[in-house]
Amino acid sequence: MWYSKEYDPIQTGSIDGTAVKPHDAAVKRAILSNYRTPKHLKSDPNCTLFIGRLNFNTIESTLKKQFEKYGAIADTAIIRNNVTGMSQGYGFVTFTSERATRDAYRDANKTTIDGHVILVDYERSRVMKGWVPRRLGGGYGGRKESGQLRFGARDRPFREPASSLHVPHDQKRSDNWSYHSNTSKEASNSRSPERRSRYSHHEYIHRRRRHHSSRSPSPHDDVDRMRKRQRYSSGSSNRSLSSDKHRTKENRHKHHRH
Repeated sequence: MWYSKEYDPIQTGSIDGTAVKPHDAAVKRAILSNYRTPKHLKSDPNCTLFIGRLNFNTIESTLKKQFEKYGAIADTAIIRNNVTGMSQGYGFVTFTSERATRDAYRDANKTTIDGHVILVDYERSRVMKGWVPRRLGGGYGGRKESGQLRFGARDRPFREPASSLHVPHDQKRSDNWSYHSNTSKEASNSRSPERRSRYSHHEYIHRRRRHHSSRSPSPHDDVDRMRKRQRYSSGSSNRSLSSDKHRTKENRHKHHRH
């Protein structure tokens, strides 16, 4: 199994992520759509979770009670029809910390609220590059009866491709959060291998050099410099001795010739 890093309507329309042509009209609609990320939202996208497959009778207080065990909640919202006011079956929970958001993302998926097994995912509309919502032919998941299944997320990951397509190792895990939360404090303080892998080798070396040049001097630095100088001077003296020996041998050969 493997997962999307960026949203590609054609790719998500195939079970193994290898499609090169749209297989249904909705995929074509998603390709032609001009979806814009909502700008009016003030909440932190890295602290917001999408909660899907809710019971239509579930209300905000029930949602809050279910998720507050993971951490402090800043806001809960259930999306409703503008005309009827009825629930659309999904909503959002915003935490005050990214740590609580990650815990809920990991543990709350496939739990039950009001008799419905819910889907918990991060808010892709503001954090995933190229995102297209379901109403425009994109999204993830779906029902088999509709013939418009979308793959590549935790609900329906891609199958291992039968072709020789190379799948990066970091896309073989469901939590691709490190691609999206790089502006948060918790991500910037992380020293995990996943964070290091986001930089190229040259960028990593440059950052390391800049870090060492900006740190305060240590008493051990002088000792290290002295040792380096000693090694250099001993190497230089050895090279000069070897060159002198070489010259002496040449002079001897010249003497014998004469």
